[in-house]
Amino acid sequence: MEYYNYLKALHIIFVLTWFVGLFNIVRLFVYQIEANAKPSPEKEILQSQFKIMSYRLWYIITWPSAILASIFAFWMLFFTDLGNAWLKMPWMHVKLCFVFLLYLYHLKCHQIFKQLQNNEVKYSTNFMRLWNEGATIILFAVVFLVVLKNAFNWIYGVIGIILFSVLLMLGFQFYKRIREKK
Repeated sequence: MEYYNYLKALHIIFVLTWFVGLFNIVRLFVYQIEANAKPSPEKEILQSQFKIMSYRLWYIITWPSAILASIFAFWMLFFTDLGNAWLKMPWMHVKLCFVFLLYLYHLKCHQIFKQLQNNEVKYSTNFMRLWNEGATIILFAVVFLVVLKNAFNWIYGVIGIILFSVLLMLGFQFYKRIREKK
């Protein structure tokens, strides 16, 4: 059992660093898009710096964390007795669906990262600010599922997440109005 706890600790550490990377990369996307509207030479200086920062965050922290979190998760699920038992529980199936969504979110962030590295700005800063909440919603869903370990009660959690999302959107709109007044 102690062996399992080491795997779980490593999994949690890399999940945390993965989310840190996802939260921060999208913030860097916002700054990079904002820098695109600056006059020269400020624009080029900022873009160059944000590209370096994004590259390092993405390839040194975020991608390795995603891969290591997944390795330790697979190890726990498929090579331990407790993990094999959890695979039979409905809440774990729901959690794995959210993890799949997290990987889709991660891959979309990778696509945006590549575009910005090539100076292709396809999204607004407002879109990026809203996009940043995607990881937050997935994080809430997964944490509640893992703590409650109940596939049915996750429905209440999803309702809560939807309400939380609505509050985030309202907060975003309020913040946007404040920014526009300045």
